[in-house]
Amino acid sequence: MLCLRARFALITAVQAMSSVTVTTSSSRCPGLHAAVGPDECTRSPLLQRLLALPGSVQSRVNDLLLLRPEPESCPEAKERSINRHVVFFHGDIQNFQEEMALQPDGAQWMSWSLEQVAFILGRRFPDRYIWVVKASHMYLHKFCCYRNFVESNMFGAPEYSSDYGAFVHLRALLSHGMTRANLPNNLQPQGGADGIPSGFSLILVGFSKGCVVLNQMVHELRRARADPHMSPFIKCISAMYWLDGGHPGGSETWVTDKQALKELAASGVSVHAHVTPYEVCDPMRAWVGREHGHFITTLEEFGACPSKKLHFEDEPPSIENHFRVIQEF
Repeated sequence: MLCLRARFALITAVQAMSSVTVTTSSSRCPGLHAAVGPDECTRSPLLQRLLALPGSVQSRVNDLLLLRPEPESCPEAKERSINRHVVFFHGDIQNFQEEMALQPDGAQWMSWSLEQVAFILGRRFPDRYIWVVKASHMYLHKFCCYRNFVESNMFGAPEYSSDYGAFVHLRALLSHGMTRANLPNNLQPQGGADGIPSGFSLILVGFSKGCVVLNQMVHELRRARADPHMSPFIKCISAMYWLDGGHPGGSETWVTDKQALKELAASGVSVHAHVTPYEVCDPMRAWVGREHGHFITTLEEFGACPSKKLHFEDEPPSIENHFRVIQEF
């Protein structure tokens, strides 16, 4: 979580992020040899911006970035990637590159713009389509709010419920995105198994504030798995990654409800939790570390085998390392 008040004062005090400049191969971003500049990757033919896509209802719209897999010389490999997707939910400060460049608090963090993150994920999951979901609201150009997925205040602090419709919105959003991007074998916005293309699979990744979307989905799992129209879509989710989750509320940074976690453990979804001292070792927000521990141990009690890792544990907590978990997970 890129936080409120004094924590944002810290942002302006730290050095520019030359030490964590994102690198990429020239194959992922043509014409690049080392560091990704502010403009080169946005010109990649593999990257497409899809604006104002409707979700479950017309009033709920989100912008998406789509990074396509590299063209494969092997037909079998191309066939494997055709219905494999990753969806990423970003954190505070992160935005399109040109938007970040206009904001004093954002310009120094452009190595972690939505475009740059798409290419990082493209290297992490080279055979999948990468979808970056832009939060529908950015209060003061800093605080992302995912109120299309979860009830939230202006700063993005969530209020979870069992029936807000995060899964329904995601399915419709992906369906409309695939249609606009002219992808083959599109997911249908509604319906049961007959609306899901053969071989469709989904990985969900939340970073920092973006983890509230994953949390909301966990709270919805029981209803969604019992719904004959939504259950086939849920079965297509193979993994969920929590990357250094955080939000400005005073609790529920990680899911702690035992029934919700029991449902997650029973779902068969592979759970991954990657954290840094920035979030889980902050003495001013000690509940974050406790909740993270409760999240892991409760899933284990219910028979799940969540993977977990504390990154940069021997380094001082920092915003730089908070972002770097996107590269390291």
